[in-house]
Amino acid sequence: MTEKLTYINRELSWLDFNQRVLHEVLDTAKDPISRLQFSAIFSNNLDEFFMVRVGGLVDQLHSGYNKRDIANLTPSEQLCLIRKKVLELTALQADITNSIIEGDLRRYGIVIAKMSDLTPAQLNYISRYFEEHIYPVLTPMAIDFNRPFPLVLNKSLNILFKFEGEAEKYATLQVPSVLARLIAVQEKTFVTLEDVILYFSNSFFEGMQIAAKGFYRPTRNADLALNEEVAEDLLSVIEESLQKRKRGEVVRIEVDCDMPIELINYLKAAFDCDNQMVYFSKALLDLTVLFDLAQYRDADDVYRIKAQPIDWSSDNLFDAIKECDYLLHHPFNSFDSVIQLIDQASKDPDVLAIKQVLYRVSGDSPIVKALSRAALSGKQVTVVLELMARFDEANNILWAKELEKNGCHVIFGLAGMKTHAKITLIVRREGDSIKRYVHVSSGNYNDKTAKLYSDIGMLTCDEQIATDASKFFNMLSGYTQQSELVDLVAAPDYLKSELIRMIEREIGWAERAMPAQIVLKCNALVDKDVIDALYQASQAGVKITLIIRGICCLVAGVAGQSENIKVISVVDDFLEHSRIFLFRNNGEDEVFISSADCMPRNLIRRVELMTPVNQPDLKAEIIDVLNIYINATKKARYMTPYGNYVSALSDVAEQSAQKQLVDYYHIELP
Repeated sequence: MTEKLTYINRELSWLDFNQRVLHEVLDTAKDPISRLQFSAIFSNNLDEFFMVRVGGLVDQLHSGYNKRDIANLTPSEQLCLIRKKVLELTALQADITNSIIEGDLRRYGIVIAKMSDLTPAQLNYISRYFEEHIYPVLTPMAIDFNRPFPLVLNKSLNILFKFEGEAEKYATLQVPSVLARLIAVQEKTFVTLEDVILYFSNSFFEGMQIAAKGFYRPTRNADLALNEEVAEDLLSVIEESLQKRKRGEVVRIEVDCDMPIELINYLKAAFDCDNQMVYFSKALLDLTVLFDLAQYRDADDVYRIKAQPIDWSSDNLFDAIKECDYLLHHPFNSFDSVIQLIDQASKDPDVLAIKQVLYRVSGDSPIVKALSRAALSGKQVTVVLELMARFDEANNILWAKELEKNGCHVIFGLAGMKTHAKITLIVRREGDSIKRYVHVSSGNYNDKTAKLYSDIGMLTCDEQIATDASKFFNMLSGYTQQSELVDLVAAPDYLKSELIRMIEREIGWAERAMPAQIVLKCNALVDKDVIDALYQASQAGVKITLIIRGICCLVAGVAGQSENIKVISVVDDFLEHSRIFLFRNNGEDEVFISSADCMPRNLIRRVELMTPVNQPDLKAEIIDVLNIYINATKKARYMTPYGNYVSALSDVAEQSAQKQLVDYYHIELP
């Protein structure tokens, strides 16, 4: 008899999510470029997984930490299972990707050729291109008795050479990241930069005979561990730590499948790695290069939808928001509405102050420009900027300096925890009184990702929410202790307990045979206390639907444990990122949007917000959206009692939830 599964390891659950991403590469209904984009996303996801999650497990091993997780696995056991799963997935990725490149992509009119495939004319062109544009940038680095193995940067693509001779001589050469990896030899026919360099490699080793050569790519531990409480200058400490990330301990070496064993052994010694850290690839190393093909995607692709603008009741947005709250469901509703609000606030002479939390912003952010303009015009502008937004630290440091230069008060949040809440407060003088306007969201103030991520936000001037927002910002900027707010619910002090309280309330309704239902939509469900509360609710008869894009440590559909719980994961063209919580509450539906996932890091180690949606039409809209996700089977995978995911049997003509939302919001395709 199979033992009942109670919890799923979070790392293996994440790999299951990335497997669902990989399955999008198999979708022949997509054009080949769109399919290859998902292969690139899979690779990019896996890079971050090794840098952070695998890196953390390696740190645990080195420190002697051997505690079992909620799935009863030690760090060592997790690393073994991770390797097994990654080998399986990357082999599948290579087979599918190579097949698309050699087949469907060529039929689509795009060729990624080998140097040996080029015509004499094309080869002559590439020879000149190499001499003029590539050779001057290259820096081959000899390795011998006097010159040790150099620092090789994280995620850099490199070529290792061994030379003929009695004395062992090697050299390594980084493929320059400043140059395009796909080089056009004619319209829509490309060769890769690394292939060109390898082809002409004899030109920078004159007098040497190359005995062996091969591509390799190291991944380093990039999880930053900082003591913020003793850091006098947090900004400079993070800048220094970003440099350490480039030379962190190697946790993975990717090599091409043809690399000679002597070179692999040399790399293992150079990076102090064992066989378990070496991963062979039959595909190009670093398949994120496939992102470069996006410009050739079909014009009618869903990524290019014409987002619906908000139908404001007045040209003055503040007058419009005074009349009613507005729901913004991106990318179906245009993020331009948020930019428009901040821009109007920056120019409005009656606006006295703007306060905003920024976690991830774009490289050319119109939000930051508007905030700077507001400060330069004399308004009080306070920006809570999270410097520790992983892999966006460098970008945020630049914005922090720019905002301070322009007169904004820049705060780096609370020591020891990230500020992940998404909120803006605008204070405006209206006659003899002060009116406050609030924007809250599940997503970042990033105009680029708002076109690719599915997020939900709300604009309101509700007096209680505005009062709570003022208290929230005072807590972040001053010495005010986090007090219990009335409508807004904040982590780390109250959000987790409030979620569990509402789950327990549904249990009470179910036990009295009253309407009881829970729908949670978020990116991840990891927190054991929340999971256990959901198990208790299921056993009490509460009907529960969990729309979890990624990690889910809860096991659905287990008799006597979770038979009333359904777990759905949606992976489609837009990244599912919204956090929405619905509690039936005996027919008095309560709906919330939040910045938080149900993970310990969000609920107890971050500053997060959960906001009620009280306006009846907006509440009804959100329930409509949830029902679309619950009922649409295409692009949805369902968890089985064994913890794996299966696709639903459905009518092939059915549209996915995201496509149905395009129709729901009356969006026209270009």
